[in-house]
Amino acid sequence: MNGSSAPEQPLARRLGTADAVFIGLGSMIGAGVFAAFTPAAQSAGSGLLIGLALAAVVAYCNATSSAQLAAVYPTSGGTYIYGREQLGHWAGFLAGWGFVIGKTASCAAMALTFAVYAAPQGWQRPVAIAAVIGLAAVNYHGVTRTARLTRILVVVVLLALSVSVAAGWAGAPPDTVHPLLRDLFHSSWYSILQSAGLLFFAFAGYARIATMGEEVRNPQRTIPRAILLALAIAVAVYAAIAVTILSILGPAGVASTPVPLAAALDAGSWSWAAPAVRIGGAAASLGALLALIAGIGRTSLAMARHNDLPAWLAAVHPKYKVPHRAETILAVVICLLVLAVDLRAVIGFSSAGVLFYYLIANLSAFTQPKAHRRYPKIIQLLGVTGCAVLVITLPWTSLLAALGVFALGILYRRWRLRGHAADGAGAGAEGEGPGQYGR
Repeated sequence: MNGSSAPEQPLARRLGTADAVFIGLGSMIGAGVFAAFTPAAQSAGSGLLIGLALAAVVAYCNATSSAQLAAVYPTSGGTYIYGREQLGHWAGFLAGWGFVIGKTASCAAMALTFAVYAAPQGWQRPVAIAAVIGLAAVNYHGVTRTARLTRILVVVVLLALSVSVAAGWAGAPPDTVHPLLRDLFHSSWYSILQSAGLLFFAFAGYARIATMGEEVRNPQRTIPRAILLALAIAVAVYAAIAVTILSILGPAGVASTPVPLAAALDAGSWSWAAPAVRIGGAAASLGALLALIAGIGRTSLAMARHNDLPAWLAAVHPKYKVPHRAETILAVVICLLVLAVDLRAVIGFSSAGVLFYYLIANLSAFTQPKAHRRYPKIIQLLGVTGCAVLVITLPWTSLLAALGVFALGILYRRWRLRGHAADGAGAGAEGEGPGQYGR
């Protein structure tokens, strides 16, 4: 399969449906509620509500494609494996490369977001690094501990958000509530599509369920159910938050603050509830970071198994059954990024990488035979179109950064293929036929 004679070390199947749903929710809620609404409002004002609906439709198409593929390929790696098996090794590599690089930057953003809510000025980067090390240690000691901590964090976030929404509406003077429908279509469709692309950043968490497919019990049944359930809950949460902050602050108010939910509470008479936002922001960021580390580690494991990353990253801990080397290296890289990354610049870049990742997922699902189909092909075509449209409407700086990263990935893989060919191992890395699962 990968040109190596070493036996592949499997991960342990320890996650049930509830565990998978909470891991997906932990990824989505942390990323979107506290990071994506401000740039979306800057692009489209109240039109971000239309953008949110469009992002949800594209996410649904992607989720059904991921669910259909995961039922056939219940292993680590997500779309890296799906693209490799259905479209060829280069397609799989580009999907995996975009996911690993883009989401590693997102990890740094989530660590810094946690520190913004949990640490005073001057201590934010050290606290962010401490959070990365602590969560990497949790992941290192087994996926059941990851799932257990994720459940706790998601419950804390949902409670905090419920309190924040209730306090925002109860404390807002009735004469200050902004009419949403009046300004809904004031922005251009290009701006609305750009807001959808930015908000898609918030929906990408269900990929974590698929990338951890090797650790889910009864994956053919569990993964499709968990993906769609987590997405439905996340859409409901985002809609409630979006309507609340736009109604209380107005489009200009949301666009002018990096913490719109906290600003909505400060604008009313229930500002005493503001600590709920701080607690929710810290917990959501930790939940997203925890799930991201787990998902990137599993994708790196899959890529290392197929010689698209250094093979020693494919090691699985004999006791804890996790890709411990991949996660350790990942934690080091995230800590280095925390020292240099700009929190606000990551969202567009990450969205570009993830939209390409799901474009590959939709194309992969489209090529599956009838025996493996769960959803009609029109859904995958809609998903491909949606991903392509949203990615080209992202800010040009984000697109340029993403194109640069993919160019580096292509050069890197060509270099590795030449090295394997020189060693007589090129066939396993370069071949474009079906992999170990067939078709």
